[in-house]
Amino acid sequence: MHVVKVAFEALGFDVRMMRGGLAPLVWQLAREYVDRGHRVSVVTPTHGRLDHLAARYDVTELDHHDEHLVPLVPDPAVWPDPPGDRTVTTRAHLLRHEGVDVYLLGNDQLDLLPERIYPAAASEGTDPAFFKPLVFQVAALRFLLRRLGGEGAGHGTGGAGAGGEPTLVQAYEPYYHYLLPPVLAGDPRFRVVSTVASNMPIDLGVYRPQLARLLAMFGTGVDLDRYLDPPAPVAVPDDPGAARAAALATALAGHLRHTRLSAGRGADHVSLFALIADHCDSIDFLTPGQRDFYSTFRDTPYEVAFRRTAVARVVRDNAGKQFVGGCGVPAPWLDRDPGTVDRTRVLDGLGLDPGRPTFHHVARYSVHHKGQWELVRAVEAVLATDPEVNFVLRMATAAGGDAPVGEPYFQRVADRFPDRVRLFWSMADEETFFREAVAADYCLFPSKYELDTFLIAQGQAMVCGAVPIATAQESTRHYRPVPGFDLPRSFTPDDPRLTRALVGRIHEAARLWRGDPDGYRRLSADATALGRTFTYAAAADRRLDRFARLLAGDVPPPPVEHLIGYGWFDQLDGRQWQTHRAAIRAAAIGFADLEAVRRSGPVDVATLRQLHAAADRRGDLDRCLELADLLGDTERARALRRRCRLIPHPDGPELRYEVTGAAGVDLVGPDGRPRPLEPDGPAFRTVLPWPDVPDVPVFLLRLASGRSTWDVPPVAS
Repeated sequence: MHVVKVAFEALGFDVRMMRGGLAPLVWQLAREYVDRGHRVSVVTPTHGRLDHLAARYDVTELDHHDEHLVPLVPDPAVWPDPPGDRTVTTRAHLLRHEGVDVYLLGNDQLDLLPERIYPAAASEGTDPAFFKPLVFQVAALRFLLRRLGGEGAGHGTGGAGAGGEPTLVQAYEPYYHYLLPPVLAGDPRFRVVSTVASNMPIDLGVYRPQLARLLAMFGTGVDLDRYLDPPAPVAVPDDPGAARAAALATALAGHLRHTRLSAGRGADHVSLFALIADHCDSIDFLTPGQRDFYSTFRDTPYEVAFRRTAVARVVRDNAGKQFVGGCGVPAPWLDRDPGTVDRTRVLDGLGLDPGRPTFHHVARYSVHHKGQWELVRAVEAVLATDPEVNFVLRMATAAGGDAPVGEPYFQRVADRFPDRVRLFWSMADEETFFREAVAADYCLFPSKYELDTFLIAQGQAMVCGAVPIATAQESTRHYRPVPGFDLPRSFTPDDPRLTRALVGRIHEAARLWRGDPDGYRRLSADATALGRTFTYAAAADRRLDRFARLLAGDVPPPPVEHLIGYGWFDQLDGRQWQTHRAAIRAAAIGFADLEAVRRSGPVDVATLRQLHAAADRRGDLDRCLELADLLGDTERARALRRRCRLIPHPDGPELRYEVTGAAGVDLVGPDGRPRPLEPDGPAFRTVLPWPDVPDVPVFLLRLASGRSTWDVPPVAS
């Protein structure tokens, strides 16, 4: 088959062209496909590095000078001075490397940002370079349609237009390819697979007039009304239920802006993932946890809001398109022997004492996504009490050379401890990264907001024997069979709870390394063994099997176990209800879904008690109250009705909230900002001045299990 990969970052064989895990993913899979006898093309921008590439590789200019329009219709609320349409002339060069044909597209927009590659989020609204990814989509689509879908398909022929099977387009990252699925959906020459490599907000949208103009330019008609969210609940006089629903919606809208779980755009934006899910042929995830997370957002502050969105409905409707292609540790890391690296020599070369435990962090500079604020605060706190620890930190702001300092505070901390902390702002080449990973005893990945997926760097470090100290993200649960040192999930900027957890885990890890070397070695061996199970060969085989089925017209139905496991009981047909009734009933009880349990069979007192226990574990206190009433448990029902009370206090009214199983409770106002309540025995409390007392209080609960959930209780005086 002919696989065409479309990716904004793809050249994983050249560190100057890499800024994260996407380029290695694209490249390693391309090599595996070629090794299995398939033709592979890659379409990617030059990023202003054509001279660099031409000096090092076999690069040939192609007869492709495509002058074309890129319509720019940005949201006027964000762009008060819009840049206007762009006319560009896209050139193409062919780079042949390791059996892969790489088509490099360049124009005056795609050549921008040679160091950053990616536009900064802060550039939206002011800098036209922000539209570089959109220009790439338009240029790549035009190149695909002209060069890779028929007789004119570059070197050799391919595609249905050449009398063969359709070309399989594997497009990476929804934000960088949302135009491809709808434009190519009606073209028999192509099948499109969308690979979701990172967890961008699933409701991230494109301004509707912009999208409509782009689709019209390619002659594509799409019913964009399908992607409208239902209107937000509004308060109604003398209707307490409506008032509570409206208060929750307002608090959610304000709070989710700070969590990076939701983009928070208005009704004039279309979810680009919903557009992709409806029109692509398959949706490819890197890990089972990522697929589960992106399907439900279970146990996060976004879960309840996500259920009401149009994109949630579209995801359910297209459940059969989902599959897990997987990811892997690059083969060179699996082939090399870490024993050939002299740990003492590496650490001596860094100016660090090899007699200390060494903690290693490597990532692009992204202070919120990668938890780097919390990490550096933890480094400072640890060294204040235990100076006999080494830290090697890489937070890449550029590929190499004189990379700029990302955050002056981070540099000040490193400068205060020159023989304890080595901080680098540039990416390491593969050899340097490998040597540092082998020299490290622990790897630090305190990532936040569930933005990571496979997290290749963690797998590479584990293969070298580094024991992970990492966030217990749903998307990275494939690493958790190793009993490392879990950190709590975080959806809060500059999260003191995560900082405290990091400090505690680093101290704990240092004690293990010093006091129980055999125990440390067992953990290290377990990390190595698990890391070595993730291979690109297996990931390529899974994808190629799926691609072959797509090209043969064999589209599998959604796995029943996923529909049941997600609680999508409405997606099950009558036969599935009959065949899987016991599994459905067990899952419905776990979700405290009374309606689904009733549909699955009789509901007796024992079942009601099971449902009540499940609702209590989930922090679903309204459901607990409903079930307590059904059980006739008047004492429990009364306590639930009075779980939130206003009590007189000398400094103002005291808001007291009683809940079991909560590690923390925040009062969230209409602006979305959380106000932590103080624990007080079985309750949480705060004293408020009268003007700050909400008519309808909204609480965000962090349960001891790690689940986040919301409660909008009535207030008893």
